Amino acid sequence: MVNIPHDTLGLAILIGAGLTTVHPHPIPCAPPNSLSAQGAGIARILSYTSHGNLAIALLARDPTNLSSLAEALHSSSPDSIIETFPTDTQPLNVSSAFSALKAHRSFKGLKLKIGIFNVKHSSKKPFLEKTHEEFTKSLNDYDGGAFAFSQEFLKLLFEHHGETVLADGKGKKVTLIFTGTLSVRMLAQSLAKEYSEKGVHVVHAIANGSIKDEDGEDQRQGKTMSAEAVGRTYLWLSEQGPELWTHELDLRPAQEKF
Repeated sequence: MVNIPHDTLGLAILIGAGLTTVHPHPIPCAPPNSLSAQGAGIARILSYTSHGNLAIALLARDPTNLSSLAEALHSSSPDSIIETFPTDTQPLNVSSAFSALKAHRSFKGLKLKIGIFNVKHSSKKPFLEKTHEEFTKSLNDYDGGAFAFSQEFLKLLFEHHGETVLADGKGKKVTLIFTGTLSVRMLAQSLAKEYSEKGVHVVHAIANGSIKDEDGEDQRQGKTMSAEAVGRTYLWLSEQGPELWTHELDLRPAQEKF
């Protein structure tokens, strides 16, 4: 039986948490030489009792990578609640992952607080070299994935909180954060227009520059962002009161060119 700490503040769902590299300069609270990802640093901040104190559902395509990531996170914070759900961004698979996490005993009694669509859009081909099939597949996988994730997130949100999250008059809300392309930005804007008054804080975060799960010289000199700094920013967004919500944020390290 999983014992959920009484002070756990809710549930965060992060899609796009796949592994990317190995820590050459591991951050202080991460296991040395552990496998890392952008999602790892974000998940640490959201899950640690000293920061977000949230239970975390990690979604990504590769089950082996997800298991390695969860193991690394648990080794640095044994009391954190972190569960994994392998899925790509196809609607049926995203729906199945949400069904699994809804039924998971680790999240019993916890209400949804944050959702993050962090799927990497990696195509770098010049326009004339890209085929129509590649272009439409990218739209389906990435933009369609953002749509599918948003629908499942909102359905779970209203299942947990009722039709209006703000109904209790205490400033309670749920935060949905997107990263990525112009089309995802338009989706975020559309959702914000429709759901802000119901207590859904929708954010589009533009990451200009590299994000690494490190705390080394490149981060101290402002050459690259640290994943934990991004996680702290996302947590800050989720803590904003209804008197002021940030809708769009440009994230960049100090030396990134404009």
